[in-house]
Amino acid sequence: MRTSRADEFLEFASARTGQLFRSACLLTSGDVHLAEDLTQETLGKMYALWGRTSRIGNPAAYAQTVLVRTFLSHQRRRSATERPLGELPDHTPDDGSDPLLRIALLDALAALPPKDRAVVVLRYWEDRSVEETADALHTSSAAVRTRTSRALGKLRQRLGGSVAEFAGR
Repeated sequence: MRTSRADEFLEFASARTGQLFRSACLLTSGDVHLAEDLTQETLGKMYALWGRTSRIGNPAAYAQTVLVRTFLSHQRRRSATERPLGELPDHTPDDGSDPLLRIALLDALAALPPKDRAVVVLRYWEDRSVEETADALHTSSAAVRTRTSRALGKLRQRLGGSVAEFAGR
């Protein structure tokens, strides 16, 4: 029995939403509301071209690419720099992770320019190769290596020895 286009997409979306959301959270430096919006917009774009997925070799990787491009597009808008202040988080994680380390890493990621942040997330969170990252960002491999080096240098400078200090707990 053949499933419909909508059923196939629903299955794909159910399987990939969590990963897309986690990547979006890293791209947005922990802004869960923006991450939800980016994830939803990515899934909407994927649905619009779902009938043409036979030409897409790896829909999951393409969805990640769409997410990064959607994030970068959002960062170009003037309203992207508006951030609410003085709000409490919706909940605190009970997963045993160190909140100070998480805050330090998210703050350091937030200090990076959007394209540098995208390179770091794709290379080290998504574990993509230099070539895959370059393809996702429509840039050269050399530009990805340069951005990676600069971004890691900025992260080291910003975090200093604090990562080892937090991770040693």
